[in-house]
Amino acid sequence: MLAKRGVIARALIVGPKLLICDDPVSALDVSVQAHVVDLLKELQRDPGLAMIFIAHDLSVVKNISQDVMVLYRGRVMEKAPRRAIYANPQHPYTQALLSAVPVPDPVIDRAKKIIALYGDMPSTMSPPSGYMFRTR
Repeated sequence: MLAKRGVIARALIVGPKLLICDDPVSALDVSVQAHVVDLLKELQRDPGLAMIFIAHDLSVVKNISQDVMVLYRGRVMEKAPRRAIYANPQHPYTQALLSAVPVPDPVIDRAKKIIALYGDMPSTMSPPSGYMFRTR
């Protein structure tokens, strides 16, 4: 945790107006993740600092973000305020991602429906024409 805090401190020492956090809590256990997220939430209170938080863990994203943008193969699939995304995801990819987020209550977690994606993932070298998600 000290290393992550150190990296954040080094980034802030120059007084940036924008802080880009690229998966800052990956590979950390849950308690350390909570400390880093709390630190970042504290930094969000600074009106002179904007933050872009990039992560794969949607439960962490829900905890820290005000607006959420879901990307698929580098393209925006859905963008909305956090509450809208988590309460009523519109895009099938967002729905599938959110269905995979674990719920702390094991009874509810076992009962929820997991949305599986079918079809071929598009090639990065030769993406499909038109809508990127259409092959899924």
